[in-house]
Amino acid sequence: MIYSAETVTAAVSRVADEITVKLGDTNPLLLCVMSGGVPFAGHLMTQLHFPLEFDYMHVTRYGQDTTGGALSWRSAPWTPVKGRTVLVVDDILDEGLTLAAIVERMMELGAKACYTAVATDKLNGKRKPVTADFVALTVPDRFVFGYGMDVRGMWRNLPAIYAMKEE
Repeated sequence: MIYSAETVTAAVSRVADEITVKLGDTNPLLLCVMSGGVPFAGHLMTQLHFPLEFDYMHVTRYGQDTTGGALSWRSAPWTPVKGRTVLVVDDILDEGLTLAAIVERMMELGAKACYTAVATDKLNGKRKPVTADFVALTVPDRFVFGYGMDVRGMWRNLPAIYAMKEE
């Protein structure tokens, strides 16, 4: 185990406070990135005590694989983003390609501003094309799962964060 459920919960509360300070008066559109962002977005939303709208998008590079591939846009948000402050919520900032593409797309669609919040930021030493505005926890450069992150489609439901055993 990398982080206990209690540590994850405390980190989400801290991020909720940071988001409230930065976005609390903007009536943002919170966009959950499916499927991994669901636990983080759900827990985060209950601690954001200001008006916001909610929608989702499904963009992935992983599918059932454990390594990233081509970007797949499976579902765009239904709520118009033009003129809005958008908060994109996802499970992990790994290489950053997916999140960077999402931010770029939101700005192309006319978002006034696009902020990003991730449950985890992987410390992989790679140069990432985007930096998350809000980060709950950092994780080592290992394959991690739990709290939205899966292993071949399973274990997203774990409340703690784990890493695969190193070979």
